[in-house]
Amino acid sequence: PAFRRFQRGYYRVYLLALAADWLQGPYLYKLYQHYRFLEGQIAILYVCGFASSVLFGLVSSSLVDRLGRKKSCVLFSLTYSICCLAKLSRDYLVLAAGRVLGGLSTALLFSAFEAWYVHEHVERYDFPSEWIAVTFSRAAFWNNVIAVGAGGAADFFAEWLGLGPVAPFMVSIPFLVLSGVFAVKNWDENYGKKRAFSKTCGDGLKCLLSDRRVLLLGTIQALFESIIYIFIFLWTPVLDPHGAPLGIVFSGFMAASMLGSSLYRLAVSKRYHLQPV
Repeated sequence: PAFRRFQRGYYRVYLLALAADWLQGPYLYKLYQHYRFLEGQIAILYVCGFASSVLFGLVSSSLVDRLGRKKSCVLFSLTYSICCLAKLSRDYLVLAAGRVLGGLSTALLFSAFEAWYVHEHVERYDFPSEWIAVTFSRAAFWNNVIAVGAGGAADFFAEWLGLGPVAPFMVSIPFLVLSGVFAVKNWDENYGKKRAFSKTCGDGLKCLLSDRRVLLLGTIQALFESIIYIFIFLWTPVLDPHGAPLGIVFSGFMAASMLGSSLYRLAVSKRYHLQPV
C-alpha cells in the first residue's frame, strides 16, 4: 500500500506534465502557418527547438542534480507555461524564444522527473529496485493512452469549438500549473552528486570513443531520431491541404506507436522468445 501511494503521487505530477506536452503536438506547424510564416521560416523555428533541446540536454543532468530534482520539475512547469504563452504572439523573435524555452523544458521533462523518482524509490523509501521497472512500465502505457487522448482533445478545442490552432497550447497551461503545484505540495526535495560539467562530458566522450558498440548504438539512434524529426516537420503540410483532421491523425500516429510497443513486448515475452540481436 505504501508503494502504491508513492506511485500515485509520482503519476499525479508526471502524467499531467506529459498530457501538457502531447496536447501541443498536432497544431504547432498549423499555428505558424496560420501566422502567415513561410515554410523556410517555420523550419528555422523547428530547428531552434531541436537545437536548444540538444544543447540543454548536455547540461540538464548536471543542472537537475545541482538545482534539485523537485525544483527542476517546478522549473519545467514554469518554462513550458511561458513557452505556451509565447504562442499568442505573432512576432517571429518571440516565437523563436518560445521554441528555445520549449527545448529547455523538453530536456527537463526527460531527466528531472525520472531522476527524482529513482532517488526517492531507492534512497528514501528503500523499496526493492526491481519495482522501478513496474512504475516506468505503467508510466509508458499511460503515456501512450494520454498521447492518443491528447490528439482528440486538441482537435476538439481547435476545430470543433473553432478556437483555432493556438487553443491546444492554452489548454496545456492548466495541466502544467497543476503539475507544478502537486510537486510543490506533495514531493520532497532530493539532489544528485555535484560533478564538474567538464568531467561529466569528458567521461561521456571517453565512453563513446572507447566502446565501438556505444558509438554504433548512438549512430543508429541519431539516424532514427533524424527520420522522426523530418516526419514531425512534414506530416502537417502534406496532409492539411486535403482537409485532414490533424488532431485525429495525431491520435492515429500515437495509437500505432502504442501498438508497436505492445507487439514488441509480446515478441520478447516467454511465449515467443524473440530477442534483439
